[in-house]
Parts: sequence; structure tokens; C-alpha cells
Amino acid sequence: MSQPYIVQDEIALPGFAGAVHLPGEAGYDELRRSLNPRVDSRPAVVAEAHSVRDLRTALLAARQHGVPFAVQATGHGTHAACDGGVLVRTSPMASVLVDPDRRIARVGPGARWGEVIAAAAPFGLAPLSGSSPSVGVTGYTLGGGLGWLARMHGFAADSVVRAEVLLADGRHVAASADSHPELFWALRGGGGGFGVVTSLEFRLHPVEQVYSGFAYFPIETAGETLSAYRDWIEHAPDEISTAVVLKRMPDDAPEPVRGRHVVMVKVVHAGDAAQARRLLAPLWQAAGPALLDETRPSTYAATSMGGTPNRHMDMFETVPDEVIGTLVRAAEVAQTVEVRHWGGAMGRPGPDAGPVSHRATKLSVIVDTPVPGLAEALRPHAGGGTFLNFLSDTSRTAAAFAAADYGRLRDVKRAYDPDGFFRVGHVTR
Repeated sequence: MSQPYIVQDEIALPGFAGAVHLPGEAGYDELRRSLNPRVDSRPAVVAEAHSVRDLRTALLAARQHGVPFAVQATGHGTHAACDGGVLVRTSPMASVLVDPDRRIARVGPGARWGEVIAAAAPFGLAPLSGSSPSVGVTGYTLGGGLGWLARMHGFAADSVVRAEVLLADGRHVAASADSHPELFWALRGGGGGFGVVTSLEFRLHPVEQVYSGFAYFPIETAGETLSAYRDWIEHAPDEISTAVVLKRMPDDAPEPVRGRHVVMVKVVHAGDAAQARRLLAPLWQAAGPALLDETRPSTYAATSMGGTPNRHMDMFETVPDEVIGTLVRAAEVAQTVEVRHWGGAMGRPGPDAGPVSHRATKLSVIVDTPVPGLAEALRPHAGGGTFLNFLSDTSRTAAAFAAADYGRLRDVKRAYDPDGFFRVGHVTR
């Protein structure tokens, strides 16, 4: 058996098989980092877990010494610091197994979407992945998971069929519709505050070929494009997912748009090219002529849409002219303003769906830069809710859920974590 690691002469991780990093040692600064620039976590120890046993060892050590405990795979969903605590990295636990007959994937807590996409593609299957292949599967899914196939197949959380969970008292349980059903319900969109998910099983979907990419238009058409988009989405079929983005392009962008301020339309259509072009024609007419059109037939595995860092988010049923004017003006300050169409299967949950809320949302607005007065200008028109994956303010967790669902989540929290051991990040209180 390996020797215990001593942390600040107090915390020991006896038998921990993975690497352990203390402040000042190589690897500590790199592994403690979140992708959220506002989080500068300073844990007492960063431990790289290779097994459920490692996770349990770290959890029980944190519990014994009364220090914070947090799990981080890629850092995309880290919104709160684990100062003075035990931060466990699950990147080494990145297993991915695909059962093509059942159309099910089983993944470890360190798996990224790119790994699942690559494993499923040879069978003509696709997961309900996010905008980037580098995003961790588990955190994304527990927070709901809004992907580019969501209008067709729902949120990623809706496809979960089973989870193995390490509870606050060290027990390891399986949650499904038939085992720990209340915990299973909570995990499908309620976040990671109920336990450490050590494996996740979810449905895959028969999507191989798509029509996808980006088209760029002059920024001068921003108002007309957003107005046309508002009307166009009313008749868009579930097979097509889109967003209109007002964006300042970087200096390394292709020549026609390099360094320019543009209107960018993002498209993923689970169908053929001719149908996609017919559907998109009204938008192209409102926004055009195109400066550059990179939309084309592709495999889903080769499609990477990228995301917009969230510094402000609102949800809308529609975007009236006043909102469009506000967004066009905000784009003069912000690097990116994204208006994205929701709806479709996201708004048609099954009877056993988890607590992903605000399913009636038609549009979201995400802005990547603080813009003075923006929140106040949008507030009278917005729905007032938010989406857990896009929410960095952990004091507003309740706003991501319907009131009844949040009350039920609190009951699950009391049942499975009665003393609030899991308290770093989004937790029900």
C-alpha cells in the first residue's frame, strides 16, 4: 500500500493511487485552474483520481477534517473556489464505452465530449454534446446540457438512463428510474450538489450526417437580420438549430472577415444540404450578401460550433424591436452577442423528465462582455430565469429552476446530503 500524503501536516489521503499536488509543487497551479477567469481557487491539495476508491479516499479525508471538497474534470463548469479544501481532478477517469445495439454510452467522470463523439461515430450515432468537444460530459449533463441536437432530441440530461454516485457519507449507489429514483430525478438537470457521479449512462441518437457551419454578413444588417430571425424561428423545424451572433472577428480569421465586425449565423441541420439551404434562404436574404459562407455538409463528428463565454444571459419568449435595438448597441461594446433559438424537443419533456426548467424558452441572449446598463434595459422584456450551465453566480441557483422543482431538489439534498457536505458551486439550500 502506498504511503499517506500529508497536506499541511493535517490532511492525509491514505492509499490514494493518483498524483497529489500541494501548493508550490509542480502541477498544482495548472490543475487548480478553472476556465472561469473569475475563479482563482487555492485548495490545500489537488488530487488526481484514478478510481472510485481514490474519490472516496479524498471525500472522506475532506469530511474528516471539515474542509471544502470539490470535483473538477475540465474546469468548464467551475464557478466557485475550493479554498483550503480538497480539489479532485477526474481527468484520468475518462473511460468511454459504447453499446451500439442498445445505443447507450457509459462514461467515466473525466470523459470529454470529443471522446464520446469519436467512439459513437463509427456506429452512425451521436451524443447530445455541447458546443465544444473539450467540455466535460458529466458536469455539462448534470447542468442540463443544451447542445446542437437539443431541438431534435432534448437536453442531454433527458437522455440519461443511469448514474453511479458516491454519496457524502462514502456510500456508492446506482441511481436510475428503479433505484434511488428521487436522486436520479435530481441528477438530470439539478447539478452536481448531490454526490460525485462516478459513471454516467445515456442514450445515443442516430445522427451521422449534418449540414453545419457559419455564415458571415455585414454588421450593418444586424437589426434586419435579428428582426427576420424573430419571425423565421416560428416555422423552423426541429431538425435545424441556429443562432445569430454579432461578433468582432479576430485578426487570424479568414481574409473576408478578418478583424471585421460581422453578423454570424451558426447552423446545425440534421438533414440534407438542399433542405437546409431552402430553410435558411429567408435569413440569408435579410442578412446578405454573405461576406463568407462556410456552411456545408459534414459529419456530426467533424462539427464543432464553439460557444460564447457567458458574462450576461437572459431568456426570452420573443425579442421585440426594443430588445433588438439594445442588442445592436451592446454589440458596439461587447466582443460577442449571441441570440440562440431553443424550442423543439426541449419544450416537450417526457413525464419522467428531470428538473431542467424554463423549457418554454424560445430564445436566449448571451453576451461575453460586461455592458453598462444592459441588464436593466433587457429586464422588462426577459423571462427572469436562467440556465444552470450558463449561470456563474452561485447565489442565483434557484433562478435556474421552477419553484416546485427547486423545492423538490431541496428535499433530495436533505435526504442524500443532510449536513451539506457538497457546498462548493451550485447547490440547493
